[in-house]
Amino acid sequence: MFGIKRQPAIHTLIGEGTTLRGEVRFTDGLRIDGEVEGDVIAAGDGRSILVISEKARVVGRVRAGHVIINGTVSGPVTAEDLLELQPKARINGDVKYHALEMHQGAVIDGELHPLNAEEKPSLKLAATNTAAS
Repeated sequence: MFGIKRQPAIHTLIGEGTTLRGEVRFTDGLRIDGEVEGDVIAAGDGRSILVISEKARVVGRVRAGHVIINGTVSGPVTAEDLLELQPKARINGDVKYHALEMHQGAVIDGELHPLNAEEKPSLKLAATNTAAS
């Protein structure tokens, strides 16, 4: 109704203090608060959500429908739908996206590539409401 897409539920958590080595494949939703040394890939039709929290670290490829990053990723990132980069996001690798929302403070050390080069990509720069002192 009204064109609003419902996000899949997050059923899986890699908790803070946990280190996982190897490829992670998931469906629906995954939240990472710990560390993953390997690729993190959503399986399925692109209706997935991946949250990489502020204390999280991923060393490897990241691919999902909706990707929210506030931690560190060392490797390429692909967001088939929306990539949200929160203020403490750090990416060392190339980024592919359909739509991008980037908050002040987020850092990308790599190239940005829209997934559908024929269309003008959707880019949203998020403003902060903090007053300068």
